[in-house]
Amino acid sequence: MDEKGKGTDRWGAAILNLSEMGTNLDSLQKVLMKKAVFVDEETYAKASLSSQQARTIKVLEQRVNSLEKELDAAISAAARARSEKRQAEAAQRAAELRALEVTKELENTSKVFELHMEELRAKQDEISKRDSDIKVLEAIIRTLGGKESHTAG
Repeated sequence: MDEKGKGTDRWGAAILNLSEMGTNLDSLQKVLMKKAVFVDEETYAKASLSSQQARTIKVLEQRVNSLEKELDAAISAAARARSEKRQAEAAQRAAELRALEVTKELENTSKVFELHMEELRAKQDEISKRDSDIKVLEAIIRTLGGKESHTAG
């Protein structure tokens, strides 16, 4: 049996003992009230003490019950807190995984963008070279066209 079980058994036994003592003292007090008419001081003092002890026992029983309820509530609250903590940790792990996925997607998108930019630059360079070639050819044509018009005329 674990420590918690032993402690609970002890509390239960103690409460049962206190309850029985209280019942016995109540019975004794009732008998004394009904049956005793004249008693000596010592007997009266003992009965009075018993009555006081019975009242104290009842107060202690109530306090023990109250403390047990508080303990049960604290245990339940701790269990809820542990459960909420586990849920929060699971949500955090899921968010971290999603953040990693998004980061990888961004990196991949960035790489694809870089490749497209390199391709666009290469096409731009090719276009610029062809444009330059066209201008050279136009200049040659103008030059040749100008010589033909001079030779023809």
